[in-house]
Parts: sequence; C-alpha cells; structure tokens
Amino acid sequence: MLNGPPSDKAFARKPQQQRARMRFECILDEARELLVECGVAEFSIPELASRLGYPRAAIYNFFPTPSAIFNELAQRYMLDLETALLRNAPDAKNLSWQAGAHAFAKLAAHFYNQNPAASILILGGPRSHESYLAQALLLQRLGALVEHRLVQRGLTLPPSPPNVALLSVEIGTACLRTSFFLHAKITPEYVREAGHAMVAYLASHLGG
Repeated sequence: MLNGPPSDKAFARKPQQQRARMRFECILDEARELLVECGVAEFSIPELASRLGYPRAAIYNFFPTPSAIFNELAQRYMLDLETALLRNAPDAKNLSWQAGAHAFAKLAAHFYNQNPAASILILGGPRSHESYLAQALLLQRLGALVEHRLVQRGLTLPPSPPNVALLSVEIGTACLRTSFFLHAKITPEYVREAGHAMVAYLASHLGG
C-alpha cells in the first residue's frame, strides 16, 4: 500500500463559474490527447499550455501538478468504466456465469480500446496515493458487481478473506494489462484469456 497523507497538489481545483468550467474541460480534453501521444513520462504542463495557447498560470490555477490532471482523468474514466459494465452487462438469466465472465472481459476490453488514455492511467497502475485509493475502490465495486451477478444465478462464493470476486476482477484485468503493455491495445487473444482466467479462478471456489 502507498503511504502518506493526500497532497492538495494531487487534486484538481474545481471551477465554479461557467467560463472557468469550459476552460477546465478544454484543458482535460487536450491533456487526453497529449497523454496518448507522449505518455506519462513526457507529459508536461508547459507543453499542454503551449498546445492550448494558454499561459501556464491558467492551467496551474486548476491543476497544480500533472498528477492533478492524471487523477482527475483517472477518476472520470473509472466511473465511466463502471457505468459501461453496469449498463451493458448481459442479463444474468440469458447466459451461464462462465459466459458472463467472458462478456465482462469483452466489455472492459472494448472500453479500454475506445479510451487509450484510460488504458494508460488505469492499466498502467496507480502513480500516487490518491490514484491508488481510487483504483482500490473501483476494484471493490467491480468485485461486488461480479458477486451480485453470481448470486443472481444462485451461486455463492465463500466468505472473505480472501475476496474471491475482487480477485477474479484483478486476475482478468492483469490479462488485459499485459496485452496493453505488449501491444498498446487489448487484443482478442488476451480478451479470451482474461475470460478463461476469471472462469478458472471462480470455478475453483464455486465447485466447477
């Protein structure tokens, strides 16, 4: 676990006025593009300001550090991922739990492939105490979603610890992460393996 108190510099300063909110969103939109083009290591606020034609102070006013930008984007992407999985998950009555696990992997992979900045920020791993906490919370919520889907099928996982549903999500995510690291995208082969890995792990705790 990453230790230390949260830093104010790791958080965006949310604007109140409409004009400021529009500039805030423009900064984030351009930040996404810059992040995909150059990656985390080469990302800089001076370069972002240059691309936007803004004075640097206009960005520092909202985002004291690059981490503040990354955390704001990551939190949004994590919420979008959770929403996409909840909205598009197939009805539990229409397929087996094993097929449901494969569907879960496909939906997550589609989200990451459609949002390369999300792949960098989420699959690339947390880079601060704040992003660590946010990703841990996302895993817990997605684990709860997996467990709920199993309960809908009349299946019960053993009591924690360990949190089997959460671990199944992390195992599937590890497969997607590996594909992103190797190929800069989630390929069908790794999506299939993510589904297989989740099924195999869950089956060992569900009795097949």
